[in-house]
Amino acid sequence: MASNNKGSSPSSEWSPSQNKLFERALAVYDRDTPDRWHNVVRYMGGIKSVDEVRRQYQKLEEDVARIESGGVPFQWYGAAAPAAARTVQRDNRPDC
Repeated sequence: MASNNKGSSPSSEWSPSQNKLFERALAVYDRDTPDRWHNVVRYMGGIKSVDEVRRQYQKLEEDVARIESGGVPFQWYGAAAPAAARTVQRDNRPDC
């Protein structure tokens, strides 16, 4: 089966909007969907090839596995940890 390259190289970058579109397509077309990757490509308007979509999915699976195994450190944004991560006093006020 030939893939549709649409002028993209195998190492092409994915923009945040392309990633979001890809994730939405994955939510619509789950593992059990026949011709899943072709449907994902069509959902994305043909901006990526079937091969690129498959590679991106493989990267996503690898990232999720790393995160779930604790291999990716959680980063706090801002000056302090969120309130949920702080200790709480008996009167339920944050202990800061």
